[in-house]
Amino acid sequence: MTFPAFDIALVILLLVITVAGVAKGLSGFGTGMIVAPVAGALYGPKAALVIVVIADSLPAIPVTIPALKLAKWREVLPVTLGLFLLFPAGVYLLTTGDQNMLRWLICLAILACVAILYTGWTYRGPRNLGTSFGVGSVAGVLSGIASIPGPPVIAYWMAAGLPAAIVRANLLALFFLGEFVSIGNLWFAGLFERDIVMIGLLATPFYFAGILAGWQLFGLASERTYRLVTFGLIALAALLAMPLFDRVFAMLGAALG
Repeated sequence: MTFPAFDIALVILLLVITVAGVAKGLSGFGTGMIVAPVAGALYGPKAALVIVVIADSLPAIPVTIPALKLAKWREVLPVTLGLFLLFPAGVYLLTTGDQNMLRWLICLAILACVAILYTGWTYRGPRNLGTSFGVGSVAGVLSGIASIPGPPVIAYWMAAGLPAAIVRANLLALFFLGEFVSIGNLWFAGLFERDIVMIGLLATPFYFAGILAGWQLFGLASERTYRLVTFGLIALAALLAMPLFDRVFAMLGAALG
């Protein structure tokens, strides 16, 4: 097994994935949102997906397992089902619709959602299996279009006024289940190329160190701090997914390629 050389591109990736690990340990999500745009610019979108999946598999387990007992499975499971079933619909919209317009609408809607939640608004409507499945379906469509399934689910759980520990546990459980499906799909699609797998493996310990740091920060953070960090990550995801950043990431990839 030969690991890749430590060039500038790899150093940038390792720094970014360490930050993503801190975000994952603290909030329960954020890996794909933070890593995918940068890794996609450096190594291509398919490689970015593989790198994220490999790095986010084993290292997340120590943080996820203790949180599983806190998760509200009555909500997590239908959300997960909706996400998986509606993902193809998002891909269809991406391939047949105006991609830039779709992405702009999604990003602006997410930013508006963050602004509303920041004011302290709470959702007092029904919270049943159908509602959870519907939220998961929206997440699945967004995942297919822009690879950002987290924001609608996060907004749904945070607007319910759930404690930070419950929101974090639900998110960890949701993405833990999603990891198995992602690995299976990538394996059958033949995307686990040797060079990219080695980059993912090399990034894993850096990601794990970030997760441990974030885990410690979560124990120190107040409810308000947790909400502010979460809102910031959602806003960051929406901003990085905007089409106007495509040229920036393309230039970065070309400069370091």
